[in-house]
Amino acid sequence: ILDPWWNPAAEAQAIDRAHRIGQTRKVMAYRFITAGTVEDRIQELQATKRALATAIMGDDAPADGPLASLTKDELTYLLS
Repeated sequence: ILDPWWNPAAEAQAIDRAHRIGQTRKVMAYRFITAGTVEDRIQELQATKRALATAIMGDDAPADGPLASLTKDELTYLLS
């Protein structure tokens, strides 16, 4: 990945897609990042976004967190 996106999910999806297109062997994805560049800052932003998503919705999210009280219908409404 030479041009990282601010959204880590978009990169993960692109990597998954590369593997699905007729691949039968293992796919290796590499990120080329130079220290002190815009791409380096994007990597930092991605790490922050991943940590926030994990804190809110991950396995370690608090049982009384902001999404814990949502019903299935409310969550469906928010995401549709």
